[in-house]
Formats: sequence, structure tokens, C-alpha cells
Amino acid sequence: MTRVAVVGATGSGKTRLAHDIAQRLGYRHIETDALHWEPNWQEAPLEVFRARVDQTLTGDGWVIDGNYSKVRDIVWSRADTIVWIDYPLLIIFWRLAWRTIKRIITRENLWGTNREDWRAVIGRDSLFLWVLQSRPRHRRDYPRLLRQPEYAHLKLIRLYSPRETQTWLNHLDQNV
Repeated sequence: MTRVAVVGATGSGKTRLAHDIAQRLGYRHIETDALHWEPNWQEAPLEVFRARVDQTLTGDGWVIDGNYSKVRDIVWSRADTIVWIDYPLLIIFWRLAWRTIKRIITRENLWGTNREDWRAVIGRDSLFLWVLQSRPRHRRDYPRLLRQPEYAHLKLIRLYSPRETQTWLNHLDQNV
């Protein structure tokens, strides 16, 4: 396990888990959102985003988090392990609410100058609506994608609860 991709619903804890895995293994942690978002919540042009991901995923010893389908071919073809956080919706919503409200209150800078605001909770840009749209798609598409020949090399670790995740991380600690 030297090239790890962490996937899961928005707010499920991908970045935290990827950071924890990278720290335990002594690898680089790569946050896909940091490569994707420009100031003022502008998406990087597709060619720029793909080039950034391509340049970042060199050699061994990295853990990347994110679900961006527009770079999945790059990430998954280079990864050797997929860690899929597949928690129940209630846990995801709780984590997303806690994280989002904390970021709004503290005005935390995200990926440069971006900050979450109440549109992340309500409105057409709601992260909660995004979870309701994207999570069923991930649960439908990931098993199918992982059966494709180009991804046959990937080892899948699918985690269904925070407790299972902590047990797996503890096991990882023991094997380092």
C-alpha cells in the first residue's frame, strides 16, 4: 500500500482519513480540492486540474482524497489501494453539519481564499443536497468501476462505520 486513494461522500471524512493514513505511513497527503478550487470558488480549467493531479501523483508514498470523476482515470490507474468510506447517511450528515457550521463560524480559509457560507447549508449550492445526489451514484458506480479491467490491480478497503475505520487504522499502526 504505497499509493492510496480515499473516496467517499462529501463530509464523510475523506481528508481526515487520508491525512491520518499518510501520517501513519510517512507518505505525502494530497488534497484534490486544493488542486481543483481557484479563488472565489472558481473551478480550475479541466486541463489545468488534470495537469496538477498528473504532476502531483509521481512515485510512491502518497495518499490522495477526493471523488472527482474528471481525474479518476489518472488517480485510480496510479493507485494501488482504494479506501472507500461508505458510512450511513445519518453519520455523513452529522459530520457534514458539524464541519460546515464550524467553518462558517470560524471563517476558515479553504484552498486559498475560499470560505464556506450559509449557501453550503441551504440553497442550490447546498452540500447536503450534493450528498443526496452523489452518494447513491457512488454506491452504484464504484463497484461497477472497480470490476473494470483497467482497475483490476486495485485493492479495495471499504469501511462502513467510524468504529471499523478506527480498528483498521489501529491495525495499520501495528503493521508499519
